[in-house]
Order: sequence, then structure tokens, then C-alpha cells
Amino acid sequence: MLSADKLKRLCEQRQMSVEQLAGQLVRGGLNMQEAAAAVKNWQKGLLKPIPRKEDINRLASILSAELNDLLVWRSSCRFAPISARKARLVTGLIIGRSVQDAMDILRFTRKRAATIVDKVLKSAVADADEQQAEVDNLYVAQARVDDAGIRIGTKRWRPKDRGRAHPISKKACHIYITVAEV
Repeated sequence: MLSADKLKRLCEQRQMSVEQLAGQLVRGGLNMQEAAAAVKNWQKGLLKPIPRKEDINRLASILSAELNDLLVWRSSCRFAPISARKARLVTGLIIGRSVQDAMDILRFTRKRAATIVDKVLKSAVADADEQQAEVDNLYVAQARVDDAGIRIGTKRWRPKDRGRAHPISKKACHIYITVAEV
């Protein structure tokens, strides 16, 4: 997936304007104005329109960079059966570390969320390896945990005094991990 930060940084280093990039990106179904709007959106992190493989290849050749210099690899686990607060404790340990260090930390962390986060991290690394990235140079660029609400089918009630009932709510979360090359 195209990285907005890397694209913006490479454009500043090479001193390329949006119009210069858009002029090179014109293709069938995308005129000059639409290409300029697409490049601006991609620099902001909005992936509309979704960049095609050929667009990313053209951007890399225009900026005289390698393809992996513009890409990041993401993986997610949606509706993980653990609260977001508990998963954030684990993801906070691995942000900014190399992938091998992060896997070692997760292996020896005694939290239930560590196994889930480890699987998501391995999935992102496998995706990067599939696209010919150097696995030794990968690091965890972003690790985010969002709340997903109450797990489906776990809404229950605990009886209390005077006919009251208190909810038992088992939470879920979404875990997103992004790895990038150094």
C-alpha cells in the first residue's frame, strides 16, 4: 500500500511539485486535473482513487526511487476477543522497533493479547515478504488498536438486589499493524 509520509518526503527531497508528478501520471481514464487531485490525496493519506500498481511504479520511476521506498504493508485483526485497553498495552511495546525485536518481545510478554498481536505482525511481514521486501530491514511503523464495542452474543445480565440487573459486557477490538522498510 502506498505510504503518504514516504511519498511526501520523497517529493520534498527531489523537489517535485504535484503538477510535475501529475503530468507523468496521466493515463487512460485519468486526465491532468484528476491526476493532480489524486496525487494531492495520496500525499494526504487519502487513497481516493485507489492507486494502481502501475501508478505506484510510475511514481517510483519519476522520483527515481525503488518501489519498496514508497510502500508500507498493513495487516489487521478485526473483532479480536479482547478489550482495546488490554491490547494497547501490548502494541505500545512494539511501536518503532525492528520486526525481529518486536517478535521477541511478544514471545516473552505474558499477556493474552500478545499472541493476537504476534499473529497480526507475522501476517504483515508475510505480505511484505511476498512483495520482495527485505524482511531484515522492516520495522513496526504503526500499531493501532480501536474499540469494536461489545462482542456479539456476549450481552448478559447479572442479577442484583431489588430486582436490578447489571450488564456483563465483554469487549472486542480492532488491531492494525503497519510495517515499513528502513
